[in-house]
Amino acid sequence: NVTVISSSEKKKQEALEHLGADDYVVSSDETQMQKIADSLDYIIDTVPVGHPLEPYLSLLKVDGKLILMGVINTPLQFVSPMVMLGRKTITGSFIGSIKETEEMLGFWKEKGLSSMIEVVKMDYINKAFERLEKNDVRYRFVVDVAGSKLDQ
Repeated sequence: NVTVISSSEKKKQEALEHLGADDYVVSSDETQMQKIADSLDYIIDTVPVGHPLEPYLSLLKVDGKLILMGVINTPLQFVSPMVMLGRKTITGSFIGSIKETEEMLGFWKEKGLSSMIEVVKMDYINKAFERLEKNDVRYRFVVDVAGSKLDQ
């Protein structure tokens, strides 16, 4: 089962209807978060700015993993007993190996999953960063280097 956790209701319909999520939880809604406490095997955290980890750690089962994929340039902060008592792991990766990427793509194909991206050219990159700062992108930018006119 896939649960999407987001900061607002804005992406709920897309997550459930287009991305194939089974459930949707608003992270600022304490009742919703409490309802799924101690229920997740792992969380893939893509938030690219500093944020408290405790609310997410509390959602993990014993031996659960919080996998950080968003690049955060501030020190992480969390209460260590939340990790130790539940034997939880905080880990992260910039990119997987070719084998891991192939496994992930195979899993997505098997489950009928898809992603929503916005393809941009290199000349749009500054605007893309501005939009990222405003949280105005669904859901990731992909830079089309081959289609960009780099020699100009």
